[in-house]
Amino acid sequence: MTQESRQIAKAAGWIGLATFASRIMGFVRDMILARLFGAGMVADAFFVAYRIPNMLRELFAEGSMSAAFIPVFTETLTQRTKEEARELASAVFTVLLTTVTMICVLSILAAPWIVQVIAPGFVDEPGKFDLTVMLSRFMFPYLLFISLAALTMGMLNSLRAFAVPAFSPVMFNVCIIAAALWLSPRLTEPIFGVAIGVVAGGAVQFFMQLPSLRRHQMMLRFRFNPFHPGVKRIGLLILPAMVGLSVTQVNILINTLLASYLPEGSQSYLFYGMRLVLFPLGIFGVALGTAILPTMAKQTSEGQIHELKKTLSFGLRMVLFIIIPAMIGLMTLRIPIIHLFFEHGQFTAAATLGTAAALLFYSIGLPAFAGIRIVVAAFYSLQDTKTPVKIAVAAMVTNIVLSLLLMRPLAHGGLALATSLAAVLNFGLLIWILDRRLHGIEWPLILRSVGNTVAATIPVGLIGWAVATLSIWSFPGEWDVKAFWLFGAIALSILSYIAANRLLRSEEQSFLWEMVKTKISKKGIRPS
Repeated sequence: MTQESRQIAKAAGWIGLATFASRIMGFVRDMILARLFGAGMVADAFFVAYRIPNMLRELFAEGSMSAAFIPVFTETLTQRTKEEARELASAVFTVLLTTVTMICVLSILAAPWIVQVIAPGFVDEPGKFDLTVMLSRFMFPYLLFISLAALTMGMLNSLRAFAVPAFSPVMFNVCIIAAALWLSPRLTEPIFGVAIGVVAGGAVQFFMQLPSLRRHQMMLRFRFNPFHPGVKRIGLLILPAMVGLSVTQVNILINTLLASYLPEGSQSYLFYGMRLVLFPLGIFGVALGTAILPTMAKQTSEGQIHELKKTLSFGLRMVLFIIIPAMIGLMTLRIPIIHLFFEHGQFTAAATLGTAAALLFYSIGLPAFAGIRIVVAAFYSLQDTKTPVKIAVAAMVTNIVLSLLLMRPLAHGGLALATSLAAVLNFGLLIWILDRRLHGIEWPLILRSVGNTVAATIPVGLIGWAVATLSIWSFPGEWDVKAFWLFGAIALSILSYIAANRLLRSEEQSFLWEMVKTKISKKGIRPS
């Protein structure tokens, strides 16, 4: 493995560790929300209301901002002065602040019409509709703070400072948990406490990154200069990126719209199912995608296309090495996981089965979801944001058609399956086009790695299946025994996966082990 690969892996390790902490807190948050609000009307209203600013966050902030800002900002850092890079960032900050503030104000005013569009099935239930509108208005300011947080995150990642931005989402979840436990019981409508926690969490994510920017002498200033050459370039790149991401958001919108016509609880089942899928995806897929983009952007700006191909191969092999066994684990252990962690308070056994169906079908697309993060980063590093848009449109059309075909026989599970199949198509077309663009990528290495990973995952599936078929998951109580079986199955699955990869002489496992040994030896400890 190259030195660049080691730097990427180290950065991804920090991001993955921070994301793991964030996902753990997010998991605790979801358990608390499930216990307090279950999967009924109030929960459905909250998740739809939260989805509105969250979709706009993906559109204006984390997705498009990273895609357009990081390559231009990295190029300015590499080829010009640090002061010029700071002036560019300040100009982008001011334009972003002005634009997103206007969007928030307009969205608050238009909230009833927005809810009517994305959840038309709620209109016939006045209480549910009105609650969703009020919650969405409460949470729109979150969009402003998280957009600014995405900009500062992009700056720090370009400066190869990954720890603080990666840990900032932990505080977002802490704010929601604190609001749910402390503020919600003091309100007439407790769910509004959670909405306030969402906004507070977004603000904390932004402000906690500012000291790190100051240490790097990159503190943002108010500079209204929309005609700055760098701002213009980012604008040209961000528009197709936004179109591409809007396609993803249209997929979510279609699921939300169609699920509003399904039985009560369907919105919540889809939300909790996706949250569980995002656990491994966020820790490994997003971590590698975040860490790899600045490196790819630097390699492209220096004309190192051969190194870019090696970085792409490394990213795909590493992410699939982790994601494939995670997919099998989630599929086989879905009912034990949901039963143990969520089936308490207002969350019933029926909600467990509904969420398990969503999780099963979402898990099918997990390798594609993760692979897209890596492949799209390669396109963005080439400053090509148009090709992913074209492919995303094809995936969107596929998702809509499959959703309409599958929702009748599979209900909300059909919507989850349609999302996964559309992601598989998206990933397949992206990697095919990138292979042609780069005149070939390291297919022999990638295919051999995937083959070994699949073989090593067989015992993981067998262990998960054996534990999931136990009768204890069908009745309440005995939580200590259930925890023993679930965590024992997870531990045994990990050990079997490590042993199988050792027999298969997995390069990815050897690479990770060498990094661990190096880290330990630097601390003066000799590994056995």
